[in-house]
Amino acid sequence: MKQDQGILDNISTGIVALDGKLQVTALNAAGQALLETSETRCIGQHAGKLVLHSRDWLETLEQVLANKSPHASRGVSLMLHSGQEIHVDVIITPVTDEKGNFSLLVELMAVDRLLKISRDESLLQAQETSRAMIRGLAHEIKNPLGGVRGAAQLLARELPNEELAEYTRIIIREADRLRDLVDRLLGPNRQLDRQALSIHEILEHVRNLITAESDNCATIIRDYDPSLPEFPYDRAQLIQAVLNIMRNALQAATNPGKCQILLRSRSQRQFIVGAQLHRLVCRVDIIDNGPGIPAELLPAVFTPMVTGRADGTGLGLSIAQSIIHLHGGVLECESRPGETRFTFYLPMEIHHA
Repeated sequence: MKQDQGILDNISTGIVALDGKLQVTALNAAGQALLETSETRCIGQHAGKLVLHSRDWLETLEQVLANKSPHASRGVSLMLHSGQEIHVDVIITPVTDEKGNFSLLVELMAVDRLLKISRDESLLQAQETSRAMIRGLAHEIKNPLGGVRGAAQLLARELPNEELAEYTRIIIREADRLRDLVDRLLGPNRQLDRQALSIHEILEHVRNLITAESDNCATIIRDYDPSLPEFPYDRAQLIQAVLNIMRNALQAATNPGKCQILLRSRSQRQFIVGAQLHRLVCRVDIIDNGPGIPAELLPAVFTPMVTGRADGTGLGLSIAQSIIHLHGGVLECESRPGETRFTFYLPMEIHHA
């Protein structure tokens, strides 16, 4: 039985085994990740408790059990207990044991995830091209900028009038501001300094920073999985990525006193990042109740210089994505009025250290 479960856990398709009473008898790792639950919680439970609003789901299962014939459906909508809606292709196969008892084998393939993988690969290629162009432009700007600043410093020493020196100070100050902007455009440019730590240490550190920035006005809710192991990552860079995302949520809030941010951590098995299948990843959701990202900006939300705020630079989320990508992970965004969800996945395997 353990050998069979090991085989099931290495299958990237979600597998749910149900007995003749539609009670769960097995749920593989991919199924647990897809349904955002655990095998321990589901074994012995009725299939109707796996999802919310389960009438159509149950009717299909009961029909297959009654007809004793396989069934396949594409793009089936399932509402998870977390409130997230997923779309899956479903194959239900009736199985007979040696005693003639019927059970069901349910295969769930996430349509959303396959579409996201394809979309993410195309988006990453487009963004890498955009970043290469911007980095080249940034380097060209940085060289003459140093000359302007140096000339302003020399001029300040020669000016006899202190009032005129104020103009050179403005030049130097603005040159420094542009230099900082260019450095941010260039993004993280050093090697990762990985050390094995808990992801919750990062989340708690940033939570304290955002709490202070909001003058204790923002409400930050924690929903951590205490079983998550430590894994190697660059603490300073990951703090910057999480801070950029949470600060974006705080700045988007029309009233900081009503800003609510949920921090959630989970582990997921058999998860694909890019074209690589990872046995175990850490998933972090950062969800806020703000006005949402305008639909026209959502596809380009990680593109440098794209922002919905008049005073924004459009670099925070781009830098956050670069940092997550450097760690071998992926950063995703979903948004609608009243809920914006940023989710990043980081591989936890030792060989990624």
